[in-house]
Amino acid sequence: MSENLNQGRTAASGERMVPHRAGRLRIGIISAGRVGAALGSGLRAAGHTITGAYASSEASRDRLETMLPGIPAMPVQQIIENSDLVLIAIPDDEIAGLADGAAKLGLWRPGQLVIHVAGSRGTSILAPAAKSGALTLAIHPAMTFTGTSLDVARLVGCPFAVTGPAMLLPIGQALVTELGGHPVVVGEEDRGLYHAALSHGANHLVTLVAEAMRMLEAVGIEDSGAYLAPLLEASLDGALRSGEALLTGPVVRGDVGTVAEHAAAIDALAATGEYGDVPPVYRALATATAQRAQERRILRPEQAEAILAVLKQ
Repeated sequence: MSENLNQGRTAASGERMVPHRAGRLRIGIISAGRVGAALGSGLRAAGHTITGAYASSEASRDRLETMLPGIPAMPVQQIIENSDLVLIAIPDDEIAGLADGAAKLGLWRPGQLVIHVAGSRGTSILAPAAKSGALTLAIHPAMTFTGTSLDVARLVGCPFAVTGPAMLLPIGQALVTELGGHPVVVGEEDRGLYHAALSHGANHLVTLVAEAMRMLEAVGIEDSGAYLAPLLEASLDGALRSGEALLTGPVVRGDVGTVAEHAAAIDALAATGEYGDVPPVYRALATATAQRAQERRILRPEQAEAILAVLKQ
């Protein structure tokens, strides 16, 4: 790891920065949110020195004290000045302003590593830092974070998207490996679709499951999560292992009558005034399922047409 880091930085910048101690980096974190605190804790456990973290809110200060005890809260300027590597873990839309503002103040240094962890962006958003001679990378863990020490354990085996210039990719890959993760190179031009896939799969899954739980609660099933757990766990496992191959249910069986009954029942539930979000989600997903089943020739064209007609009503 240390050889890869030092060699990469020498080749890219023409000058070698001396870490705080041999083979390790001085890392500053902006900021101590859920992701920044977890990655900082993991990098600290790998032997790097955390110089400080930006923590403007009470929640972030509490998180810093819990997950990175002994690490001081610092202003952004001081973090950048004191660090070999600046880890930027702030909302995606704020990164450009930070990179540009620090560049105008002359804070970025040649050979300094600047890494952000936003999923939807590549390194172009760090262009002001790169123009100042900094070495820029984008590293994104495909994981949700709770803001607790559990997150550090979840980094082990976690896939990370690594984006950057070819000569710097080994640095990003080495850092991910130190965290226990699995580095995967994603092109700059592919970050948008990459992140959309993660959001669609993870965030919308939560919406879908929550809607199903609410529907069960509407018929009197109190512990809806426990009721759904065996079915959903089996479905998710099957989907991750075999994709669409194990998909079952009335849509792929061509049971037009059952689909019509489902749609009517959901519409009636929505008419009560509390479930208006459910019908459009059900119809959109059932429509997509029918279309995919037809493309895969599981449904005959006339079956798919009949189901799609019901869903449009």
